[in-house]
Amino acid sequence: LFSGAWSHARSGIMAAQEPSPPSSLEGNKPGFPKKILANKLEDKHLCNICLKILRRPFQAQCGHRFCSYCFNKAVSSGPQKCSACIKEDIFEEPTSILKQGCAFPDNAAKREVEALEAVCINEECSWTGTIKEYEANHEGKCDFRILPCPSCKELLRANELERHNERECPERTLNCKYCKEPFHFKNIKAHDEICPKYPMICEGCAKKKIPREKYVDHIKLCTKFRTPCRFHVVGCDMTVEKEKIHDHEQACSYKHLNLLLHFIMAGAPVQGACALLPPPPAPTLGTSFTPLPTAVGAALELQLHSEKTKVAELSRRCQELELKVSTFENIVCVLNREMERSATTMEAYNRQHRLDQDKIEILNNKVRQLERTVGLRDLSIVEMEAKMREMSAATYDGVFVWKISDFSKKRQDAVAGRAPAMFSPAFYTSKYGYKMCLRIYLNGDGTGRGTHLSLFFVVMRGHSDALLKWPFNQKVTLMLLDQNNREHIIDAFRPDISSSSFQSILCLESFSFSLALCSGGHCLNSKFRIWVLITCL
Repeated sequence: LFSGAWSHARSGIMAAQEPSPPSSLEGNKPGFPKKILANKLEDKHLCNICLKILRRPFQAQCGHRFCSYCFNKAVSSGPQKCSACIKEDIFEEPTSILKQGCAFPDNAAKREVEALEAVCINEECSWTGTIKEYEANHEGKCDFRILPCPSCKELLRANELERHNERECPERTLNCKYCKEPFHFKNIKAHDEICPKYPMICEGCAKKKIPREKYVDHIKLCTKFRTPCRFHVVGCDMTVEKEKIHDHEQACSYKHLNLLLHFIMAGAPVQGACALLPPPPAPTLGTSFTPLPTAVGAALELQLHSEKTKVAELSRRCQELELKVSTFENIVCVLNREMERSATTMEAYNRQHRLDQDKIEILNNKVRQLERTVGLRDLSIVEMEAKMREMSAATYDGVFVWKISDFSKKRQDAVAGRAPAMFSPAFYTSKYGYKMCLRIYLNGDGTGRGTHLSLFFVVMRGHSDALLKWPFNQKVTLMLLDQNNREHIIDAFRPDISSSSFQSILCLESFSFSLALCSGGHCLNSKFRIWVLITCL
């Protein structure tokens, strides 16, 4: 199912690739894909439900293994028959019935799976390691994994997604550099057509960077802006700069009056230009002319009609503005209701947050209490381990061999003053006899410092001291063993029973003897052995 290698050609197939799965550390997930395994795959490493490599394996009563996620999903709707048992024809009730509580975490299989060699399944990624490292450090974090763009849904590598969102995505959102309003990149031309801050150029004075929202106000005041003649409704088709409009009207007043006369007499606007009119005849005495009052009345009527048109336009705009105001009022009401609903929801969230904080504090207190309990248990375990080591090293027949490992290093520590003295484990003359130990100074003590080994025999307080005979008067034999079996150093002595050091169990001291620093067979392979014999009199 998972055989074959990823193609190394990027073009033409990137859109066909599936997004990489998220990391299993974000939640319980099915098994690992088979393609991550670097070596040969074994059937014992496969989940019997998803048929992938086991992830957090569980073992059922029938012996088959499943991913934790797969098992819990399978039994969430009730007991199920084990499909692997049916396939292998070994189905047997009730062991082949999968249900809650009938499976346990298989830690041995988990460690075995986590130790398998793994590779990254993403194209061009050279990561290698174990499945445990893949799950913890690489799964869901690989720079070469395929992810969909949140806006245009194009499939891209994770390390290319940021650049795509900033420079290439056709659905990316930009902020207009003029009005700062957001818009989609594909609508950039449409936005430029309506942007109120878009810079315009005046066609009259050639002034640049005039915001569109102020362009109308500018042309109203700009004296260089060319505007149609006021007599364009009767046929004057000339455009004149505002500052020269009066000069034009004075220069063409006769032509304007003739155009106005033809307009009134014909009942329709004249299409010709002022330049096409015939030159006026030379005035002669007795020649009639168009009566001035009639022309003035027509001009006034034309102006009145223009004003009525403006009033009608203003009335229409007022109605549109009233409609917009009504719409905005409705929108404000809806927004107010949404704000109230949001405030109520926020208050509920705050209450829940406070409850959660209280629960967290209670849980923290429990955790601290459990940590103290665990600390006390750890101390008890350490004490028990020390007692067990002491009991395992102890002897109960009065014979004790003390082996000192790493002799050279420990003697260097003694010479340097870091650890001048060492104590042996305790040993006994019998199970209920005297308790004793040895203390050694590897660099000597007192007058023997630097030239001898100083060995002390110590009688310790024991549990059975009240039952024993005092003062201590047993014969003590000490032997420094030559590990080549050539020349042992032996010393034997009896304690001075008149000494106050051995009169009672309340005052126990030690006595010692010194040996010249040894060499050769006494220290073999950095090991040093001392033999002790206690002889009962």
